[in-house]
Amino acid sequence: MSVRIFDADVPDKRRRRSDGVRSRGAILGEAARLATVEGIEGLSIGRLADAVGMSKSGVYTHFGSKEELQLATVEAAESLFARQVIVPAADAPTALGRLRLLVGRYLDYLEAETFPGGCFFASALCEMDMQPGLVRDRLVALHEDWRARLEGAVRDAQLEGAIDPAEDAAQLTFELEAVLLLANVQYVVARAAEPIERARRAVDHRLAPTVMAARE
Repeated sequence: MSVRIFDADVPDKRRRRSDGVRSRGAILGEAARLATVEGIEGLSIGRLADAVGMSKSGVYTHFGSKEELQLATVEAAESLFARQVIVPAADAPTALGRLRLLVGRYLDYLEAETFPGGCFFASALCEMDMQPGLVRDRLVALHEDWRARLEGAVRDAQLEGAIDPAEDAAQLTFELEAVLLLANVQYVVARAAEPIERARRAVDHRLAPTVMAARE
């Protein structure tokens, strides 16, 4: 009898864990969307409970504090960004291809309106840049990782001979990121394809001389 009870109980426990994971995922998905519109500081257990149709106690079981909720929201947004932008770019056969994919997939991420307020990280970092703490530290680290990925792809492309080795890699990275950030701001305001298209043309225009010089 005890064996049968145990066997029946295991799937039920797994089901409860699975339901908990799905609930947490749904909460964090809504939290990330709200953060780009109302600000990551605007997140609270009560506000999120209203948004997802749960009780405060139901949300509180997943997050013990506002800071824990904010950090988990950043982590969820990071995971989504990795799936949509970083992982696909990693499959590029060349460094120049990886660079173009990182830039192109970022613009796709914006155009798909993954979050209603545009790039989660641009929004959150702008909000938290003068507020010391774990949330700011995590956002700064993620931004540095993104910048380093872009610059690493530029330097690798230089080593492969696809970008002129005389090009200042840090400056090129700065200019590419500036294009992406402006595209994000203008797209959020206009909700039109033009900023994305202009950003793609700007990137092609900026990279063309460096690639041509590398081939000569």
